[in-house]
Amino acid sequence: MASQRDVFADFARMRREIDELFGDAWERTTGYAPRTGAGFCPRVDVYYGDDPPRAVVKVELPGVDPAGVNLELNGRELTIVGERPVQETEGRVYQQLEIDSGPFRRVIELSADVVSDQAKATYRDGVLRIELPLKEERRESRQLPIERGRG
Repeated sequence: MASQRDVFADFARMRREIDELFGDAWERTTGYAPRTGAGFCPRVDVYYGDDPPRAVVKVELPGVDPAGVNLELNGRELTIVGERPVQETEGRVYQQLEIDSGPFRRVIELSADVVSDQAKATYRDGVLRIELPLKEERRESRQLPIERGRG
């Protein structure tokens, strides 16, 4: 028969494996990001506005120098790459260490076509805001001739 200690060790191992397997899905559905030691991953909001029609992407980047952030727009895919500097730890004894650091890369799939050469990005109070004007849908109408077959 297994001892009490072995049972709890198995639960801890199971939890670690579940966190590794479902960590990203858990974070996306609940908004809760368990600490996995994977590094910094900025939170992102995406919404669409009407006046003028645009997509707005807000990225939480406290402690990140905006000069070191790269934005790339390829079709409907916005890629955000940068790094949050590692905090100084030498000579300190931490009770808790929860502020993640390190390189990050986020890819945001937009649900509408945008005009990339009119996009604007601003950084204020640790939040990067990217405004992407939406492409206008051009509905062209034309008459289609009907060809008559022979016979």
